[in-house]
Amino acid sequence: MSKKVPGTVRPRIPREITILLIAAFIIAVGFGLIAPILPQYAVSFDVGAAAASVIVSIFAFARLIFAPVAGMLTAKLGEPRIYVTGVSLVALSTLLCAVVQDYTQLLIARGLGGFGSTMFTISAMALIARLAPEASRGRISGLYAGSFLLGNVTGPVIGTLLAPFGMRLPFVIYGVALVIAAVVVYVALARKPVKNKLDSATDAEPVKPVEVLTTREALRSPTFRAALASGFSYGWLAFGIRTSMIPLFALAIFGEGTGQQVAGISLAIFAVGNGLALTFSGRLTDAVGRKIPVLVGMLVLLSSIVLMGYFTSLPAFIILSILAGFGGGILGPAQQAAVADVIGSGRNGGKALAGFQMATDLGAIIGPLIAGVMADNISYQVALSASGAVCLIGVFAWLFTPSTIRPAPKGSEAPKAN
Repeated sequence: MSKKVPGTVRPRIPREITILLIAAFIIAVGFGLIAPILPQYAVSFDVGAAAASVIVSIFAFARLIFAPVAGMLTAKLGEPRIYVTGVSLVALSTLLCAVVQDYTQLLIARGLGGFGSTMFTISAMALIARLAPEASRGRISGLYAGSFLLGNVTGPVIGTLLAPFGMRLPFVIYGVALVIAAVVVYVALARKPVKNKLDSATDAEPVKPVEVLTTREALRSPTFRAALASGFSYGWLAFGIRTSMIPLFALAIFGEGTGQQVAGISLAIFAVGNGLALTFSGRLTDAVGRKIPVLVGMLVLLSSIVLMGYFTSLPAFIILSILAGFGGGILGPAQQAAVADVIGSGRNGGKALAGFQMATDLGAIIGPLIAGVMADNISYQVALSASGAVCLIGVFAWLFTPSTIRPAPKGSEAPKAN
């Protein structure tokens, strides 16, 4: 049993990160409203499963191609400004989704949202990586994921309740929520430069230039390379398959009326499983390192998605959705903390995070497209099984990666490998 090192305290959470946690919750509530209905909203314009999946993929595709630009802008102009600009663009695109008249217009609107999304995602991750104390990176990553979780729990439920009022209203509500989030961050952060070292800087001190970590430097780290692989797998399963194929699969199994409700319940239950894991996963990854939580989380997520195709009763659907969320909740904080370890405290990692985000978005793009074609031409079971097989790449990448280092608090003993 380890002894507490005298004079050490758990590092406080910087105010800037607290603001991002609040904004993340606001954004997640709105996203939860539209996530269950988005593929079905696309189908309402007389398209098939593959075309409906493209609506999810185009968002990720726009994020992918714009990620390098967002990374450079974050490094040049600072995280808060790019965050506010990105959220504002997503707000505009979401409000446009509420008034589109055909599939093509919906596709364009979602693509615009992808440009803004990568801006606020990369800038938020960069700010957290730069300001989070080393010994609390896992905990803060878990709290950030938990803020999204709280919104994702309530959002799909509210969206299901709003179903009788049509599928356009949730887009209006989400757009308004994004405007509120942009205002919160602008008022709190964007009007004033963010200091590099919050625990020692004062308002009277000048803001020091921030060192920028390049993508080439990050790629020298085996941990970063493994994170790219697991990010690709995570994007394929958690962002691609879960948000596009699972709602359509529910519609195919349970029928149009019940299927829409089950899709919303499935996403909400996924968030419940996420929440159960997030109660301990952030502290776990700070205690044992990043590798073990990433491997365990990926295997649980992957297995649950595959089994969902073969156990199609409502109880099994719910249980497997919980397990999938549980796996994602273990994986997410460890993966984000591993990338933050590579960036290091006090450095702007916008460019490196753009590469990591591109890997995640690439999975989110390819996954729904390939799985959608398989579902249309073969079966949903084959589509889900093939997705699980492909995403073993994330497992193998971490299996052959050296153990990550667990950061130690100041004043404690040297870091230990997990």
